[in-house]
Amino acid sequence: MTPTAPHVSMFHQQAPDPADSVEIVVTLPTFRRPEHLVKTLKTVLSQQPGCPFAIVVMENDAEGLAGAHAARDFFLQHRVNALIVVAHDRGNCHAYNAGWTAALSSYPQMKALAVIDDDEVAAPSWLENLISVHQQTGADLVGGPQLPDFEDKARSALKQHPVFTPHYDTSGPVPILYSSGNVLISSTVLRRMPTPFLDPAFNFTGGGDSDFYRRCRAEGFCFAWANDAWVTETIPARRTEGSWIRARSLRTGALSAQLAHRARPGLAGRIRTIGHSLLLLAASPFRGLTLWRRTGVAPTVLFHFHVAIGRLMAEFGLINEQYRNPEKN
Repeated sequence: MTPTAPHVSMFHQQAPDPADSVEIVVTLPTFRRPEHLVKTLKTVLSQQPGCPFAIVVMENDAEGLAGAHAARDFFLQHRVNALIVVAHDRGNCHAYNAGWTAALSSYPQMKALAVIDDDEVAAPSWLENLISVHQQTGADLVGGPQLPDFEDKARSALKQHPVFTPHYDTSGPVPILYSSGNVLISSTVLRRMPTPFLDPAFNFTGGGDSDFYRRCRAEGFCFAWANDAWVTETIPARRTEGSWIRARSLRTGALSAQLAHRARPGLAGRIRTIGHSLLLLAASPFRGLTLWRRTGVAPTVLFHFHVAIGRLMAEFGLINEQYRNPEKN
């Protein structure tokens, strides 16, 4: 492997077309999911966005490299501009930063960068729909739904639970985005925002994308939603267990408090955030019952309670690092 930057290496590169012809780059972080990675790559390669595009895979398992090898074998069978980079430092923020930086430096005429995860499958017109909403709205960042595909079909009713539900359901301008698992980002954003794009402090808790979007909004960038640009996310059986859903809900609350402190630093801001958390805790029984009645899914009744508790736990530095042990995530 050839060194490209500290803690990042180039594993594979192929360029059947000139690099300066590429207008869209799809980035795909991966960690120990080589079989599903190939499944994802097949749906990405089938996209027809109407302009030349390239694919950048970011391998975050520098010891095993199973994803890098699987991606290289796949790319060698197809005529596609592609890079595979290895982010040697563990953590999803490191992986995203490595891929976005590589895309900027390798494809000088890139107009926008799209992101999909290695446990997702893209809709046939996924990329086309993201680009269409980007052009129609003029938004700098465009998100799309991540629809759950439960391995345990008996648990499919959980698609109504907030941890599995998209934040929006209508295409058009939105106040902000929350997830990086399905998004199109204008190259203008990446060229103006400071690096690292995602703060490595969020490597194992998640939330680096939400923090990035918050900083983008502060810089004046705007957001939109492309409801037809959906991807399906494979949900393993362990993620439908009550303990995992509870941990995810607590983490959601902790991250919201952490981001609130960043937005409002200082004692006054902390008091305001704690007060908000206490109000959410007081309202959680009523909100939970309302959510249960609306969805008919019993586990939803505790969602708002766990979010409020997670926010208060964050005041003591208790934030669940769900990504620290990926085999349990």
